[in-house]
Amino acid sequence: MKVVAAFLLAVLGGNTAPSAEDLKGILSSVGADADEERIELLLSQVAGKDITELIAAGREKLASVPSGGGGVAVSAPTGGAGGGSAPAAAEAKKEEKVEEKEESDDVRHGLRSF
Repeated sequence: MKVVAAFLLAVLGGNTAPSAEDLKGILSSVGADADEERIELLLSQVAGKDITELIAAGREKLASVPSGGGGVAVSAPTGGAGGGSAPAAAEAKKEEKVEEKEESDDVRHGLRSF
């Protein structure tokens, strides 16, 4: 995925045909390892193709993938063991409420940001 992301970043930056060196430069700039084989594989598969057409074809393929149901139920631990997760969850809810309050104050005062 990081090689694909580097390729897309290069294209978004205006380089319509990024080279292996371009992708290596992007990956090294964020401290990621550049896998030569994966870079060459990606470049061979996208050579001569329009990125917008590739993205459109990928969207069509993703649309046919089932994505509903099959969820896994997870229960929180009860009792003494692993008691550290409950305070973390309570703290996360507390932060969420603070953010909601700040947003409502901004809206009330006409300071909405778009």
